[in-house]
Amino acid sequence: MKHLILGTAGHIDHGKTSLVKALTGTDTDRLKEEKARGITIELGFAHLQLPGGIEFGVVDVPGHEKFVRAMVAGVAGMDLVMLVIAADEGIMPQTREHLDILRLLGVRCGLVALTKSDMVEPDWLPLVQEEVREFVAGTFLESAPIIPASSKTGAGLDDLKEQLVRLAEGAAEKKRDGAFRLPVDRVFTVAGFGTVVTGTLLAGEIKLGDELELLPNRIPGRVRGIQAHGAKTEAGQAGQRLAVNLQGIDLDQAHRGDVVVPTGIFRTSRRVDVRLDHLASAPRDLRHRSTVRFHSGTSEVTAQIILLEHDALPPGQSGYAQLRLDQPLLLVSGDPYLIRATSPSVTIGGGIVLDPFPPARRRRSEDALRLLVSLDAAEHQRTCGLIVSQALLSGVSFDEIVLRSGIARKQADTALQGLLASGEIVQMTREPRIFLAKAAVVGLKQLLVDELSGYLAANPLKDGIGKEELKTRIPKRSDQRFFAPLLAELEKEGVLLADRELVRPTGVKKQTATQSSGLGARICTLLAERGLEPPTIKELAEALRSSEKEVRDHLALLTREGVVTRVSADIFYDSALLKTIEERLIAHLRAKAEIIPAEFRELTGLSRKFMIPLLEYFDSRKITIRIGDKRVLRGR
Repeated sequence: MKHLILGTAGHIDHGKTSLVKALTGTDTDRLKEEKARGITIELGFAHLQLPGGIEFGVVDVPGHEKFVRAMVAGVAGMDLVMLVIAADEGIMPQTREHLDILRLLGVRCGLVALTKSDMVEPDWLPLVQEEVREFVAGTFLESAPIIPASSKTGAGLDDLKEQLVRLAEGAAEKKRDGAFRLPVDRVFTVAGFGTVVTGTLLAGEIKLGDELELLPNRIPGRVRGIQAHGAKTEAGQAGQRLAVNLQGIDLDQAHRGDVVVPTGIFRTSRRVDVRLDHLASAPRDLRHRSTVRFHSGTSEVTAQIILLEHDALPPGQSGYAQLRLDQPLLLVSGDPYLIRATSPSVTIGGGIVLDPFPPARRRRSEDALRLLVSLDAAEHQRTCGLIVSQALLSGVSFDEIVLRSGIARKQADTALQGLLASGEIVQMTREPRIFLAKAAVVGLKQLLVDELSGYLAANPLKDGIGKEELKTRIPKRSDQRFFAPLLAELEKEGVLLADRELVRPTGVKKQTATQSSGLGARICTLLAERGLEPPTIKELAEALRSSEKEVRDHLALLTREGVVTRVSADIFYDSALLKTIEERLIAHLRAKAEIIPAEFRELTGLSRKFMIPLLEYFDSRKITIRIGDKRVLRGR
C-alpha cells in the first residue's frame, strides 16, 4: 500500500469541500459554524483509496483569506494537491496566494480541478482552461492535468481519480527510516482515553508503546493508541494521516504547532539560517530586521529577518538570511517555510531551512555565505567540511553535523570518511564522535606547546608541567577530552615527552638544583649541618635571605633528584641522613619486633616535632605499620 497525502487549495466557495465529499463520501466540515455559514473554517480530513494500492489521506483546507493560517498548517506534509478553481469564476485572489503558498512550502505535484463545470456553457470551458494554463505557467503545475468536474452531477470524477492514480504512481513516498516526526494540526479529547492529536507523519514509524515527547516544551508521554483513517493500528507509517492517543499528556498541554517526536533525539531552535525567496507579488522591499509571521509545518510564530547579504531584498529576488524566532521551534534542514507580512496580512515569501542551529552570524560573512551556498546546493562533503571548520576549537559531533546539515546519517558518514582520508579533519573522540578541522588541531597543539614553554619560563627549576595542570590550559570553548589525543600526537611528533604525570619538552637536558643557582647547594649544606632536626622552609628562607617560593622550588627539584626527601609539608631531610635513620629503625625492629614513640625518641634523640612526622613517613613508605601505639615491620 502506498501512503500519500492529497490536499486541496483554492479560493473560498470554489467547491473544495464538495469535491472531497464527492470523491470520498466524507463531509469534512464538522463544526456547527462551518455548516451554518457554509464555509470551511478549520482543516477537514477524509480517506480515499484508489486502485493500484494507492491510499490517500485527504486534507481539505479553508479558502477564506482570514483562515490562511489554518490553510498553511494543512499544507504540511502534502504530497499532491488539487488546486480547485470554479469554472464560473476563474482565478481569484486566494487562488493566487494558495498557489504561492504551495510552491513555497515545497509541494511539487498535483492537478487542477475545474469545479462547477455544470454551471457554465460547454464552449466556455476551453477558455477557462486556457486562462488557467497561463496562470500556472512557470510553476510546478505548468504541465499538470486540468480536469473539468462537477460535484453535483459527478461529471469528471472518474477522470479525476484516474489522474490521481497516475500522479500517485510517480510520487515518492516519505522516508520511513529515521526518527518519527508528527506535526500536530488538531488536538481533542476522547472520554476514557484522554488527549488525542492528529497530523501527517512526516518521517519514520510510530508504534504503540513508544516513548515520546511533545516539542517545544519537552512534555514526556507515551503512545497509548494509533488510528490511521479511522481504523486502529499497531503502527503508523510516514505519509499517513494519524490520530495518536497520548498517555501522560493533558489536553491543555498539547497545541497545534507542537511536534510529536521520540524522546531525546530532536531539539528546538530560536535561530535558523535560510534561503529566502521574496515573492514577485510582494507589495514592497523586504528590509533588514523586518518583523514577519513565520510558518513551518503546523507552527506559526513571529520572527525577525536578518538579511546576511543585503540591506533590502526587492520583490522577486532571493538571498540568504538568519531568522530569529520569538518562540523555539523544531526545524530540520530542508524544511520548507513561508513568511507573511503583518500588515497587510499577505504571503510575501518563503524558502527552505538550511541550518537549524547556526551561531549568531556577522552580516556579509564570507565563511557563513560559503556554508549556506553549500547547504543550498546539497554538496555533502563540502558542507560537512565547512561545518567542522566553522566549529573552530570547539569541534562538532557527528549527531550535530546531521542535525545541522539535514544530510542522511549514512551519507554524512561517507562524506566525513572522505574528509578524514584527505586529512582535512581529525576525529578527536570515539564516543561521541567529535571532529576538528586540521587547522584547529594544529592550533591546539601549538597552544599546548606554548603553555608548556610559558610555564617553564615562569618556573625555571621545574623539568615540566603536570598533566592535569596542562590539561586545564585547554581553552574553555574547546573540550578537555581532546587533551589525550593531542598529547599523543605531540609525543609521536617528538615535540613533547609525557613522563608519568609530568609533561616536558624533548631534547632538553635536565637541570639540577645545584646547577640552577647557588641556592640549591646552600640548602643542601644547611640540611646536612642541622642533621636530625633540619630547618623548616621558613627558617631556610630566613637563613638564606631568600623567598619561601624560591626555597620550595629548589626543594622540589632536589627531591626529584633524590638529594633530599620530603617527610611532611614543611620538613625535608638530607636523603643520606634519612637513610641512616631508616636503617637504625629497621635494625631495632628486627631485634625487638616493635617500637613505641618513647623508644624511637631514645633511639634517635629527636624531639616530638620531628619524631611523629618521621614515624608517619615510615608508615606511608610501608616500612612500618601502626598497631595501637606500637609500630612493627610491615609483613611481620
